[in-house]
Amino acid sequence: MWANDGQVLVMRIVVISASFVPSTAANSIEVMKVANALSDIGHQVTLIVPGEATAKWDELSEWYGIRYPFEIIWLKENLAFRRYDFALKATRKALQLKPDLVYTWMLQAAVLSLWHRIPVMLELHDRIRGKIAPTLFKSILHSRIPRLLLPITRALVDVLERELSISIPAKLIHIAPSGIELERYADLPQAEDTRKLLGLPEGLTAGYSGHFYSGRGMDLLLSLANSFPGVNFLWVGGQDKAVAEWRQRLHEQGVANVTLTGFIPNQRIAVYQAACDILLMPYELSIAGSGGGNTADICSPMKMFEYMAAGRAIMTSDLPVLREVLNDQNAVFCATQDIEAWEMAFGKLINDPIKRQTLGEHAIKDVQAYSWKERATKALAKLGLP
Repeated sequence: MWANDGQVLVMRIVVISASFVPSTAANSIEVMKVANALSDIGHQVTLIVPGEATAKWDELSEWYGIRYPFEIIWLKENLAFRRYDFALKATRKALQLKPDLVYTWMLQAAVLSLWHRIPVMLELHDRIRGKIAPTLFKSILHSRIPRLLLPITRALVDVLERELSISIPAKLIHIAPSGIELERYADLPQAEDTRKLLGLPEGLTAGYSGHFYSGRGMDLLLSLANSFPGVNFLWVGGQDKAVAEWRQRLHEQGVANVTLTGFIPNQRIAVYQAACDILLMPYELSIAGSGGGNTADICSPMKMFEYMAAGRAIMTSDLPVLREVLNDQNAVFCATQDIEAWEMAFGKLINDPIKRQTLGEHAIKDVQAYSWKERATKALAKLGLP
């Protein structure tokens, strides 16, 4: 840790993640956003990830929509050891860099870093699973080295305490929902102007952005498109195979009011969301991520913050965890997997431009507290670091 120009304390922060870079997976995007935010604050950041270097900074900047350069180190891993091999290699590499802090999503890397007396931030997105993992997690709670847990929702804290039969001290917890780069959503054009810019069909448009994984409500989106043929639907994202399958399915069913874009680099995602009048989050009761499992009760979707920043009306499944951020002033809630409820609410919203505008204005106001930079700054302050 050293002084920069005699004023700001600059830390050497090593970020360790098992996510692949580059990748279209949400966890990979979040890792890059976190490292970018720490670099934006002014710290010297090194990101360590598995695999081999396949992209240069300019390519990664466009892919992930990030602006503040940081070093990336790729390490080969042996997948037969369930990431323990990578955690050990990454921690050894971190020690060589003499970090002031290790920021990680990997339980193993957090424990190893604490054993070497390095302060740790451990970001948590899911339950603690496995035979050894609960013991490792509890060892973090009893460490005397500065450490901080960053669960993405309060609901996740409750789940961890219940399933592990523990009480986590409040001083070790900082709730850190997913974030947003507000500057990328500033001064977006009106929806109709954006559609012209992108060459999209004219007329009221409802959009969805993200992967087409199980639990994301794709069948409900299809039902809405069938029920409202006069509305344009824009599906942004999805892996190539999934997009091809849905194109075929839409063609076979004669659905002509859905546009699929395929993968869009994160740098450009805002303009596609801005092309919509309504943004949809039809999550189901079971949501599968890129790594599987069900996160419906503990999730903090990045798209939720993107939708809010876009300033468009949001319609969402009424999952309790989403109400940690959303409310009746910035979103319309619908019963999960209830197509009739969705159709009724959607029908009302497409005919109420004032309601859509009011929802969007509230969303923009409320999302200001969720920038990636603010998220990182608050976490460092909670740990007692600059």
